[in-house]
Amino acid sequence: MRQGWRCRFGAEVYRPIDEKTEDQALVRVAQRDDPCVLPKPEGLRRSGLDTAHDSAQGASRSEIVEAMVTTYLACDSCPQVFDLLIRTYVQAGKLREASEAFRALKEKGICISVNSCNGLLSGLVRAGWVDLAWEIYGEVAGGSELNVYTLNIMVKALCKDGKLAQAKIFITDMEQRGIFSDMVTYNTLIDAHCREGLLDDGLELLSVMSLKGIKPNIVTYNAVLNGLCKNQKFDRAKELLNEMTIAGVLPNTSSYNILLGGFSRSGNAGDATDIYKQMRSQGLAPDLLSFSYLISLFSKKGDLSQAVMYFRDMKSLGVVPDGFIYTMLIGGFFKVNLTSEALKVRDEMVGQGCVPDVVTYNTILNGMCKDRKLSEAEQLLDEMIERGMTPDYYTLTTLIHGYFREGLMDKALKSSKGHMVEAFNLWNEMIAKGILPNVVTCNSIIKGFCRSGNASKAADFLNKMMDDGIAPNTVTYNTLVHGLVKEEKIREAFCLIEKMDSKGVLSDVVTYNVLLSGFSREGRMEEADWVFKRLINKGITPDRSTYMTLINGYVAGDNLREAIRLHDEMLQRGISSDDKF
Repeated sequence: MRQGWRCRFGAEVYRPIDEKTEDQALVRVAQRDDPCVLPKPEGLRRSGLDTAHDSAQGASRSEIVEAMVTTYLACDSCPQVFDLLIRTYVQAGKLREASEAFRALKEKGICISVNSCNGLLSGLVRAGWVDLAWEIYGEVAGGSELNVYTLNIMVKALCKDGKLAQAKIFITDMEQRGIFSDMVTYNTLIDAHCREGLLDDGLELLSVMSLKGIKPNIVTYNAVLNGLCKNQKFDRAKELLNEMTIAGVLPNTSSYNILLGGFSRSGNAGDATDIYKQMRSQGLAPDLLSFSYLISLFSKKGDLSQAVMYFRDMKSLGVVPDGFIYTMLIGGFFKVNLTSEALKVRDEMVGQGCVPDVVTYNTILNGMCKDRKLSEAEQLLDEMIERGMTPDYYTLTTLIHGYFREGLMDKALKSSKGHMVEAFNLWNEMIAKGILPNVVTCNSIIKGFCRSGNASKAADFLNKMMDDGIAPNTVTYNTLVHGLVKEEKIREAFCLIEKMDSKGVLSDVVTYNVLLSGFSREGRMEEADWVFKRLINKGITPDRSTYMTLINGYVAGDNLREAIRLHDEMLQRGISSDDKF
């Protein structure tokens, strides 16, 4: 139930308790005058007003407007009641109804104040109804006095649509009408240009703003800082930080967080540390976002001593860690193979009442699998499901890869042992729910089958993944080609390459190198030579592995002349050789 609005007329306060009564309440408002309540004229006894009021279904916009206009004319009521109508609709989120009421009033010659018009325009822009906002603006501009708030609302609409050139033209047009830009206008423009990566334009606007006597504020500078950091212009961002201080605009926590975020994303630990120290020296308190950037940065780098230091600083300042920070720390400890420390952080996380999410579980699961603790990983998956969390494709990939890495295909594929059957059941369940595992997951499964000598099962799985709507890529085919060649199924491997080409998946030098290695190993150099020529004809550049595979094959077959010819050709292509053939 939406919170009701209040409007006082005389001594009475109308409070609609739900949406159904909002329209009827508006009709009741139309019956009242401000500041006193007038007797209702007899002639209005069965007017549209009464009909609307009596209707159990509520009143339509046209009935409300008709009733209010009639009452307004008959009682010489205050015209601000029409502003109230528009504002009430906007505050209730009924923008379509507000627009209809605005137009109905306009048709009856009733002018709404510019403030109410601005409220409607602002609501439409915030809701993303920009086209309708421009339609209403066209009607407002034709009959009302506009102000700088109107200008700022419509500039925001243009910037929201990425129409920056049109925004500048609009500003020029408004200036000709005597409405001039203010700080909000420039902040909107600068932010939009910086978000689009148009940093030079953003900085130019900053200069123009100052030349016009409009002093930039913290919002202005933070918008430019954000653009600079997103485009990795960190030196200029640090310069701007000093410039704003000289200009009398002191950086706030958000300013420093923008730089911390940029340094964190770029992996720049040194500058991040310096900015943190500068922030503290200015007497500013880091917040949750500040520590999120720092702990994430050092955890990813494997510098857990620094990550833990910031974690302790955070708690000493009374900032409560969230799930993201705990997950970053857990992942960091697993990264440096400190499983016990990672699990201690997990225990602290739970003890503090912070519930692990799917990302946290996936992080721990990945760490367990890398540490070869597959039974613990199985228990973790069970716990995850018991808590009502749906494993995603990353969960599935991690488990599958863990089993395949340990060579546990036989165990995994037996219905009585291992978790692999559950993984495949999970696969089918995900497909049924419309959650498609990605091609990386599929490639892991195919690689596992091939490593265990089950290339035929890998081929079956390739068909299954395509049936499930997952398109294989070059890595998928190369992995299976390698598995088939390893099992000396060269004919099948060649047919797979033909299928690969027919599906529009581009083969590369790796594809042909695998096939060449199979033919060369078996001494089938005529076929190998044919594959080499096909590689060249397809415009694929051979690499060192290509030449050395062929050279070794010819040397093994005592065809030194061809081996030397290929060696010379390789050198002519600028490919180095170790001369061991």
